[in-house]
Amino acid sequence: MAGREEMSLSFGAAARAYEAGRPDYPRESVEWLLGPAREPGRAVRAADVGAGTGKLTRTIVEAGAEVVAIDPDAEMLAALREHVHGVPTFVGTGERMPLPDASVDAVLLGQAWHWVDPVAASAEAGRVLRSGGVLGLVWNIRDESDPWVARLTAAMHGSHAEEMLAGDGPRVADPFAGLEARTWTWTRPISRAALLDMVASRSYIITASEAERAAILTAVAALFDERRITDATGAAVVDLPYVTHAYRAIRP
Repeated sequence: MAGREEMSLSFGAAARAYEAGRPDYPRESVEWLLGPAREPGRAVRAADVGAGTGKLTRTIVEAGAEVVAIDPDAEMLAALREHVHGVPTFVGTGERMPLPDASVDAVLLGQAWHWVDPVAASAEAGRVLRSGGVLGLVWNIRDESDPWVARLTAAMHGSHAEEMLAGDGPRVADPFAGLEARTWTWTRPISRAALLDMVASRSYIITASEAERAAILTAVAALFDERRITDATGAAVVDLPYVTHAYRAIRP
């Protein structure tokens, strides 16, 4: 099995699958994360860290913020530029952002905080945030209270994020004192191709052997067939329930 660092840097090899298969973030969750950073008369300046192909970036833009996208993988940033136009992109990490001190109102990480060193990344977020700025963390997690979803996870293997959120949750350090949390539940209709792309975009699958990857995708396809319905356009889909977990902390 691949190590944690290799897995964290593996996503560029599956950028197309990541963009096609991963869900967007509910607008309400992003508005909630940005809320404390808003001031009358000017746009929020935000950094999307671990931006990937821009899944969170585009929702930040839709929420009216000015955003820069940061990711350790240049391939992911190239995909982001194809899908979200006009956003400056920089290679960097949660522990080392190519930004000046006190230069942004919000630092947001979607599906990414579990890859960082929370002490170093908290200190770096504190450096680039202005006083009163917000550190926001968000994850879309499949709702495993649904037995079919639990079987899907068993087939595709759990993730570091799912393990963390099922345990003590995310941790932050100085200069942040703690995290406020909220959740949203919603359902995503997803096609067979998009479901397989979602699975193929996960770090465990990207770094698995060819044989193991094929076996997992075959099992997931069988689960799709078991639950599929026909939507209003006549396409075969499954309704995949999600819980979005969001956390925010204010920089003193």
